[in-house]
Amino acid sequence: MKILVINHIANEEFNIKRILDSHEIFIEENHDDIENIISREDIQLILMDLDSDPLKGFNLIRFLKTDKKYKNIPIIIFTCGEHLENEEKALALGADDHIRKPIIGEALLKRIDMYSCLFSLERIRRDLKNQNTFLNTIFNQTQIGIGILQTREDGQYSYIRVNDVFKKILGRTEKDLLKEDWQSFTHPEDKKRNLEEFKRIYSGETNSFVMEKRYIRPDGSIVWVRLIVSKLMLTKDNKLSYICLIQDITKEKLSEINFLESERSKKIILSHFPGLAYRCRNDKDWTMEYVSSGCLELTGYLPEALLYNKELSFNEIIAPDYREDIQRKWEYSIKNDLPFKYEYEIITAQGERKWVYETGQGVFNKGGELEYLEGIILDISEKKEVENNLRYISTHDTLTDLHNSSYFQKLLERELSDSSRQYKKALVGINLNALQVLNLTYGFYYVRNLIKRIGHTLETLSSETHLLFRTHESRFLFYVKNYNNLSELIRFSETIRDTLEPIISLERIIGGIGIYEIKDNDVEIADILKKLLIASEKAMALDISKFLNISPYNDEMEKEIIREEGVKRELYNLLENKDGTKLLLEFQPILDLKSNKISGFEALARIVSRELGRIPPLEFIPLAEKTKLIIPIGKMIIRQALIFLDTIIKLGYDDIKISINISAIQLLEKDFVINIIKFIKEMEVAPENIILEITESTIAINFDEINDIINKLRRFGVLVAIDDFGVGYSSLARVTELNVDFIKIDKFFINKFLEIGPEKSRIGDIISMSHKIGQIVTAEGVEYESQKEYLAKNGCDKIQGYLISKPVEKEAAIKLLKEYNK
Repeated sequence: MKILVINHIANEEFNIKRILDSHEIFIEENHDDIENIISREDIQLILMDLDSDPLKGFNLIRFLKTDKKYKNIPIIIFTCGEHLENEEKALALGADDHIRKPIIGEALLKRIDMYSCLFSLERIRRDLKNQNTFLNTIFNQTQIGIGILQTREDGQYSYIRVNDVFKKILGRTEKDLLKEDWQSFTHPEDKKRNLEEFKRIYSGETNSFVMEKRYIRPDGSIVWVRLIVSKLMLTKDNKLSYICLIQDITKEKLSEINFLESERSKKIILSHFPGLAYRCRNDKDWTMEYVSSGCLELTGYLPEALLYNKELSFNEIIAPDYREDIQRKWEYSIKNDLPFKYEYEIITAQGERKWVYETGQGVFNKGGELEYLEGIILDISEKKEVENNLRYISTHDTLTDLHNSSYFQKLLERELSDSSRQYKKALVGINLNALQVLNLTYGFYYVRNLIKRIGHTLETLSSETHLLFRTHESRFLFYVKNYNNLSELIRFSETIRDTLEPIISLERIIGGIGIYEIKDNDVEIADILKKLLIASEKAMALDISKFLNISPYNDEMEKEIIREEGVKRELYNLLENKDGTKLLLEFQPILDLKSNKISGFEALARIVSRELGRIPPLEFIPLAEKTKLIIPIGKMIIRQALIFLDTIIKLGYDDIKISINISAIQLLEKDFVINIIKFIKEMEVAPENIILEITESTIAINFDEINDIINKLRRFGVLVAIDDFGVGYSSLARVTELNVDFIKIDKFFINKFLEIGPEKSRIGDIISMSHKIGQIVTAEGVEYESQKEYLAKNGCDKIQGYLISKPVEKEAAIKLLKEYNK
């Protein structure tokens, strides 16, 4: 059979030829040459793609069906089913049949076979009118249902002959078919059109028609058929007869219905899809063959602008710095038959950059050849913004906007593991832990703003080789790269000191700058940071008269750390009452200058260790405070001091007082006053014989709360002294607001007296002011007779120091008491 294919059926030329390889196929796109081809090749069937150019298709159908030479050539149109009005118009103009895309090979072949059979029958009818035997053979052996229909006298139609296939398709016997009118088993929805088509034949308007219709079988089931009806003249009385060819298309029709429903659902889904769905070619432009309506919202371009690169290609929308990477990733996905997944940026029609996430897959034919790519593209700009914010938060300090400790440690880890970075590396740490003292005095937000200000000030010193981080609540760190020597690091540290000192000095807080040079064998970041912290804490302890000291790390500090750990261990041993560790109290006498007699003793604790020897209070007290062990150890000290007091009182020295040092941690303990009173009552000693010494720096922690505690103690009868006055945070005017009984002048002023002479010394002023508010003055660290004479001359009440005696054990203390107080 010769078949003419017009407009390539939407680029399906290869498939058409393959499916209909038993027929002779002619392909033509130029409508002007179609008439010549039909005449020259004796075309018997025309297949036309109506979607490609509906207007030209309508004109061609009109021409062929109005020309006597061509009007009997069947025309089958192909449509996508989205424009039903085009189908109806083409059929109204004379098109004989229609097929909806996509083309299903088996269904198309069956359809063409029907027309081939019809053509054969027509040819047989012309050539072999009298050869009934041959006709009967064709009639009974063909796989197409054939029925001969004739008009009855009552104007109805009834079958006069049917073949076995016809009966099988309709599920009825020949007797039923010959007796009943075809309308009785035609589906109600198809009757009207079926009758209209018969009227067209009857009126001579056409000689045949094609339609898809439904018959109702006796069991109530529905069968879809493709019906081809052609006019016949078989009787001498000129009764009009028809040959009816039917083919069971139920399976294909249900598939088509399901497909159309699926397409409808997909169209609805894609119209509401929050992104872009696509089908494209695998070329450098990613030529789009399908783009969903979400394209406009995502890219700012209409879908039509991207289809077949009409206005621009999708590749042009991709930000240039991602194009090559996308190409490589798609090549890998196609080669390995894997899904494509990638996040990248596009540039919209408005010039805005958007982050998108694309996931797609290559689609292959049965032969394993790639046909196209399809997938979806989603806008993830908001997600990316959240990710970037989270990433920023995870790597930056929220207060100062500096990089944080986590970021620094990851950076240093990379640098240490990278053998190509052979330059010198060092850390300069700024330790401002004393800032936390200001929390209680000025409040959280004051300290917070101060830290922020310090961070911004330090940032002026940062550079590519001096990277700044905030690694702790009150610690900053510079990571210094590619420096020359330690002297350069010290000079940089001095610059830090000079930059921060105007701020730090106003707040009267002590800080430390530690330096650590990273060695080639340093691998543990925790150890590096620990050594830097050791150096900065060492700097804080160097000279309390300066606000910021500088200390490079050295190996001696490591020994100090080992010693410190040993002391901590002994503190725990002491509390656990282990053999080899004990608490020893020594007592230093306090001399009354007017009577030249001992008026009291200061209890000074030592720890005696079998392993470490005697550990002085200056060494173990700070560690006890750090570990919070000062509270239980402090109770042990108080108990032993009161035992000593009880001993000397029982010896008849009723007026002797015992001074006990109390740390800020002890003083601010919840039940401190209650516990002191409990101890006094248990030991049955007089509270007026007890002096609790608190350092001047303790007062700065929380002035009002400290004063309240002092008042509670004094109401019970316990005396209170300010220890180390003159080297801490308070002015004399501030101290006068405290309800204390004693002021103890620090040995710093006593030693200074020897350097500057009595004329310039301020000791006399301190004594005079203290006396005016009713406070007793004790001078500490008196070692020379000249100091004693000066203090006595200026009205100092009491002295303490090596001039009288160094701290001694209780037996020696009692001996001294007996000698002085005869």
